[in-house]
Amino acid sequence: MTKNVVVFDYGFGNVRSAERALARAGADVEITRDFDRAMNADGLLVPGVGAFSACMAGLKAARGDWIVGRRLAGGRPVMGICVGMQILFERGVEHGVETEGLDEWPGTVAPLKAPVVPHMGWNTVEAPEGSELFAGLDADARYYFVHSYAVHDWTLEVTNAHIRAPRVSWASHGEPFVAAVENGALWATQFHPEKSGDAGAQLLTNWIGTL
Repeated sequence: MTKNVVVFDYGFGNVRSAERALARAGADVEITRDFDRAMNADGLLVPGVGAFSACMAGLKAARGDWIVGRRLAGGRPVMGICVGMQILFERGVEHGVETEGLDEWPGTVAPLKAPVVPHMGWNTVEAPEGSELFAGLDADARYYFVHSYAVHDWTLEVTNAHIRAPRVSWASHGEPFVAAVENGALWATQFHPEKSGDAGAQLLTNWIGTL
């Protein structure tokens, strides 16, 4: 059965690229900010480009913060891409200005410390054993990144033996940073799977397969 995915259109993402990539991966895709459609879709994809603070303001204006929270409370799948991943964390710090994120995960999005910023281009990702997101992908597969900020520390600990700990993938540009997270119904990537060729297509297919 074909899965319905809504690409949430709040003005801060490359929605057309995401739409085409998801359609190639076998989903029935709709670009909208309609509340009911976003709530009821099999999967919700939250893209993001630009500044953390602007993305958060745009998301709240479209009630996207409420939609993401309600979907996750009901175990409904959500995937964030690029800044759409960053805003899932507790806060972002840009040019000395701190902005509250959605706080689904603890952590701060902070500037990359590297000789060349932004981190723009292809890079490998170190995925944990058992990753569903990277299933079927080689360790040397490369993914497309464009970002100047990242999460450098993963601090969420799961103490309940009945809850599976999040699977966290890492990449490095000057220093290690969080490249992807799989946490129950909430998945996210710092890189752009919709711009990552065959590897990105496989990754999106893997996500759609869990819906």
